[in-house]
Amino acid sequence: MSQPAAIPPPELTSSAAPPRPRLLILGGGFAGLTLAKNLRHAELDITLVDRSNHHTFQPLLYQVATASLSPAEIAGPIRKILSGQANCRVLMGQAVEIDLAARRVLLTDGVLEYDLLALCCGVSHSYFGHTEWAKDAPGLKTIDDALEIRRRFLLAFEAAERETDAHQRTARLTFVIVGGGPTGVELAGAMAEVARRAIPRDFRAIDTTTARIVLVHAGDRLLGTFPPVLSERARRDLVALGVEVLLGSRVTHVDDDGVMIGPKRIWAENVMWAAGVEAQAISRTLGVELDRSGRVVVGPDLAIPGHPEVFALGDLASVIDAASGRPVPGVAPAANQMGRYAAGLIRERAAAISAGRNPASLGPARPFRYVDKGALATIGRLRAVAEIRGVKIAGATAWALWALVHVVFLVSFRNRVLVMLQWAWEFAFFAKGARLITGPGELGLGSSGRPTKPSAAAAPASPK
Repeated sequence: MSQPAAIPPPELTSSAAPPRPRLLILGGGFAGLTLAKNLRHAELDITLVDRSNHHTFQPLLYQVATASLSPAEIAGPIRKILSGQANCRVLMGQAVEIDLAARRVLLTDGVLEYDLLALCCGVSHSYFGHTEWAKDAPGLKTIDDALEIRRRFLLAFEAAERETDAHQRTARLTFVIVGGGPTGVELAGAMAEVARRAIPRDFRAIDTTTARIVLVHAGDRLLGTFPPVLSERARRDLVALGVEVLLGSRVTHVDDDGVMIGPKRIWAENVMWAAGVEAQAISRTLGVELDRSGRVVVGPDLAIPGHPEVFALGDLASVIDAASGRPVPGVAPAANQMGRYAAGLIRERAAAISAGRNPASLGPARPFRYVDKGALATIGRLRAVAEIRGVKIAGATAWALWALVHVVFLVSFRNRVLVMLQWAWEFAFFAKGARLITGPGELGLGSSGRPTKPSAAAAPASPK
């Protein structure tokens, strides 16, 4: 079997000038884009590889999943974002293996060589050893995930409108979200508002306000990284919206009839997964130390120990903050800070490579320090919780702060304008502007796209 061909380097330097160090960035998320943009004037030839052609603002994916926003409002083409950066090219591709010794990355369709490497690949869903649950309980990490959840969510109401069996209709209108972190809390709150405020007048045979939204969490409180008082406030706000919050409840089985919590079953045709993450599979090809989630254990300088030319950034990095002694959380602000920090070190190490020196000769770098600017989570209209430098905020003030922060960090001015206009419209009229069912959604099928099973529907709903 022939070896994949090497992808030729970009023609970014003059043929008369000595070749510049090659930086390869895997991943166009927050860390990868921030790193590339902070090296716009560096003496480097940069190649950024991503399996998608767009950058996604992941904190607002749940709003695509619940029909508040469309994908284009929270995403932007990576090529467009970096089009003005002369020292950077963008490739769409899938990296499958990294050879640290040879300084090569194997793609599905070729090979890229590097002098410096930044791993910004992010994480995927973790089903804690039960990958078979994925088909019945989609997670929320990409635009495609969000569109699939939106499809199942909206199609459930369409199917219920035609359903004549009461038990089957209840199962169709039962939505289970597994995981009580920010994603699970925001999904549950948004789904409850859609069912109770946005669409009741759209249907004739069903009362959408009777939809059952169940948030299942194994821990003893929601939003575990928030102070307990804000966790409790979030729980009360969800309950006020009509969400059933089941704490201390571990899901033991998922299938196309619903979920099992110990011996009890919740009959539901719609299950969404927000309970855990694990690193992308490529991290396991490195042959270096990984944490239990598969993330790359890096040193205080975010480089792999023994490989000062290789950095792991963002969600893929397992790093202890030098200031607090605690793990750096997998959130967008941390990824942005890592990208800016690594840019400075990469400049120094690229200069050493250009001078014919080993980057290890530079000695230890100042450690990365994460600046925690606070945490935010929204529950619904004028309902949110926030902790900003020890100050706890809840209600309308936290909601306004959440909206402001998320708009500011969107990737482009166009996205900011579109999202603000859409939110203003929804706030005034309780109207969701992206209620489109796309993908397989033929009449007579359940919300998951599978033929329904009347025998399962005949069973009563699980006791609460």
